[in-house]
Amino acid sequence: MTLPSIPHVDIESLEHFDRLLAAGATAMTGWRVQSVDLTGRTAELLMLRPTGSVFLGCALEDKAELWIRDGGGLVFPAIPALPFDAYRGRLYDADELYAGIEHGYAATPDAQIYAWSRQHDERGDTSRTLAAALHDHAIADALAELPDDKPWVGVMGGHGVLRGDDNYRAAVLLGRTLARRNQMVVTGGGPGAMEAANLGASLASYDDSGVEAALAELAAVPSFRPSIGAWAAAGLSVRARFPGDGGVSIPTWFYGHEPPNVFARSIAKYFSNAQREDVLLGRARGGIIYLPGAAGTVQEVFQAVTPNYYGDAATQIPLILVGIDHWTVRLPVWPLLESLATSRPLARSIHLVDTIDDAAALVG
Repeated sequence: MTLPSIPHVDIESLEHFDRLLAAGATAMTGWRVQSVDLTGRTAELLMLRPTGSVFLGCALEDKAELWIRDGGGLVFPAIPALPFDAYRGRLYDADELYAGIEHGYAATPDAQIYAWSRQHDERGDTSRTLAAALHDHAIADALAELPDDKPWVGVMGGHGVLRGDDNYRAAVLLGRTLARRNQMVVTGGGPGAMEAANLGASLASYDDSGVEAALAELAAVPSFRPSIGAWAAAGLSVRARFPGDGGVSIPTWFYGHEPPNVFARSIAKYFSNAQREDVLLGRARGGIIYLPGAAGTVQEVFQAVTPNYYGDAATQIPLILVGIDHWTVRLPVWPLLESLATSRPLARSIHLVDTIDDAAALVG
C-alpha cells in the first residue's frame, strides 16, 4: 500500500504563521515551525489540529504546548545559554556574524560562537554536542533550500593568500568569470583564495576599474593577522561600495583561526568540519577548481576524487587543478591523481591547467 505524502511547510517567522491562518488553515499537519515566538498566538493554536506538526525551539504558552503535545505534535524546547540558535531556519550572512565588529572581533557572534565551540570541545558535554548537531542539521536544511537553477562550481584554495597578491587577483577574476557565466560560486568561506573567489562573484556586474578599486582598498589590510577586526572592516567597506551577489560560502568554526569572508551572499557555517566538507563538495556538481593551497586544499582534492574514482562515467564531475608547478613540484598531487586515474572514468574528469581562463572553460 502506498501511503499518501504529507505536504511539508517550513515556518520561520510569525508573519508566515499568520499568513497561513489568514489563508484558512485548520490543521498543522506537516508544519515545521522553527524559532518563532508564538506566546501571543495561543488562541489561534488551539483552533488548529496539531497532529503531525513539529515545533523547534519556539516560545509557547503552557496551554498551547500541552495542546500540541496531546494532539500528536512534537515540541523540541529551546536550549538555554547558547550564543546561537540551534533551530535556526536560515543561513547566516556577514552582517549577522560580524554584528558589533566596531567594538572588536571578540564582541561579534562569530567570535562568541567559536569561543563556545572551544569550551564544548574541552568539556565533552552531551547537551552541548547535541546543540551543535542540531545547529548543523538546521544549516544543512537551509542550504538545501537554496535554488539550484544554475551550476554550482566550487573554488578551493589556500587561506594564506594575501590581498594584493597576484594569486588573490587571479582568484577574483576567476570568481567574476564564473558568475558572469551564470554559475554559482561556492567556496570554503575563509580568507585568502576563498575570499577572493566570493569577492569576484560579487563584482560580476562591475568593469575592470571597479575591480581595481576594490582590490586597492583591500590591499591596505592584506591579512586577517594580526587583526581580524581590521580585516573584516575593510571587507565590509568594500562590500558596501560594490554590492553584489558573492555566491555561497561554507565555512566552519572547527577552523576558528580562519574568519569567514564577508562577500558571500549566503554563509552556511558549521561546527562539524567533516559534515561541512561533505556538503561543500557534494553541492559543487558543476565542478571544482583547486587553486594553489596546502594541507586543507589537498584534503579537499582527494575527498572529491574518491567518489569520482569509484564512480562511473555518468557520476563524474570536473576536478581542475590550477598551477602546474605547484601541483607537480611543490606538492606533487597531480602524478598521484594520474596514477589513480589510469584506465578509469576518472581520467576524463581530472585536469591540470596553468591559467584561470583554462580552468573556467572546463566547469559548468
